[in-house]
Amino acid sequence: MLELNNIHVSYGNISALNGVSFRVDQGELVALIGSNGAGKSTTLKTISGLLRPRQGRIVYQNQDITREPTDRIVGLGLSHCPEGRRIFGRLTVRENLLLGAVRHKGAIADDLDRIYRLFPRLQERLTQAGGTLSGGEQQMLAIGRALMSRPALLLLDEPSLGLAPLMVEHIFEVIRELKRTGTTMLLVEQNVHHALDVADRVYVMETGRITLEGPAGELKHDPQIEQSYLGR
Repeated sequence: MLELNNIHVSYGNISALNGVSFRVDQGELVALIGSNGAGKSTTLKTISGLLRPRQGRIVYQNQDITREPTDRIVGLGLSHCPEGRRIFGRLTVRENLLLGAVRHKGAIADDLDRIYRLFPRLQERLTQAGGTLSGGEQQMLAIGRALMSRPALLLLDEPSLGLAPLMVEHIFEVIRELKRTGTTMLLVEQNVHHALDVADRVYVMETGRITLEGPAGELKHDPQIEQSYLGR
């Protein structure tokens, strides 16, 4: 479904990605893990068109999207739930959700119902301003908004960041449900325990490069992963 081939990205004179290549197959949940500053969020921003690579190629569903604008990429079925949630604080929960469906034509009642089933708390707060929600509720809203575009591929950037343990568990329950129902996902996550538990395959990033890859079940027992990320 998605393939990155030799992607290089710079911020001015600072190189952020150095020849990143990987793939995401249909129906998979692929995780990108690594320390802060490794290039994980930069990778997602480049895929969704927020950053432009200076070299390399991005192919999504057999289409070259390397130079496509972000709105067209969303229209092709790729949705990005960003780090930090980026909801519209002055808009209501419902208005935030509807913004995720701005490219839809026709009724969206079924999409809203799906979000309410995944996140019942959002339905209880439909008329509440997004900025008054708790951190966990805002994360629910950010994921719900991304799902409103009916993505074939969902990019999730640090969905558990800053959340209480019980809310982290709930967010990952939702991710498992999305996986079970066939949503293809690319997950950036610093909670390596959860990432390895939910992912099919994992890529490890260090200083803008992919340094390790493999099935999640195998990498759980890799000495490098155990020592660097699992504290064993």
